[in-house]
Amino acid sequence: MSRLLRPSRIVPAALVLLVAVAVAVWALRSPGTTTHWVQPAVRPSAPASSAPPRQLVVRKAPRDLPVISYTKVPGGFPADQASASTTPLTEGVQPNDRVVVYDAPGGQPRAYLPAEISGVDVTVPVVGRDQGWTAVLLPSVDRTIGWLAPGHDFSTAQLHDQLILKRGDHELTWLRDGVRKGSWTVATGASQTPTPLGRTFVLGRTVTDGDEYAGLDALVLGAVPEQKEALAPGLQDGHTAIHSWYHASVFGHDISNGCIRVPKTGQKALLDEIPSGTSVSIVA
Repeated sequence: MSRLLRPSRIVPAALVLLVAVAVAVWALRSPGTTTHWVQPAVRPSAPASSAPPRQLVVRKAPRDLPVISYTKVPGGFPADQASASTTPLTEGVQPNDRVVVYDAPGGQPRAYLPAEISGVDVTVPVVGRDQGWTAVLLPSVDRTIGWLAPGHDFSTAQLHDQLILKRGDHELTWLRDGVRKGSWTVATGASQTPTPLGRTFVLGRTVTDGDEYAGLDALVLGAVPEQKEALAPGLQDGHTAIHSWYHASVFGHDISNGCIRVPKTGQKALLDEIPSGTSVSIVA
């Protein structure tokens, strides 16, 4: 977990017993491909019609619309209906400026997604499309999506990597273009502070402070603690993270404040290869 303390930097308040140091974060950009929205269940089809598709209105956002931040996301956004999916997410959205996020295609504007969150260039994975609208995972909240209107000011980036955590097995697997590149036995959150289930993504990279992190940086995720009241006050605004740990005895156990503790060799590999925007699927 980490906590924003001042603009243009992410400073973790906790990454399991956590850190309080400034953040250096990056995002990688490249051309993208298309993913498709998948409903959790098939509904009966409506009778065939020759009528043209309904034109969706893009409602203008008020000037005082809140901006998604490192610590807060406004309410009103829909749940990620495929949060348990491990299907690779191969495209990310990178706002060129802040873009309006809606609660549905043609729906109500709820917030702005900024181009940066505390100095981090934002890349959010695409999870679906509908009539030109784009659904993305939202940062700083669990299992929630937002919709971007057609023609809004954002670029796309191809995402090649995926991380899958099987929480019950304490197994973290790294895939690149569907090919297994590495797998490690890890430590996950304790029963009172579990590692959040569902799809999330790598928000950015942060330096750590303390020998317990084996001298390696951490990868901060978009996910946040499920039971904030179970954490110390200084950790409640934190984010879940992936980081190394100095003692091998923790691996294979539910022991952390929600973060994923990885062996040193595994963390080195992830830090060398995993860019911002990479999807992370956490399943039971």
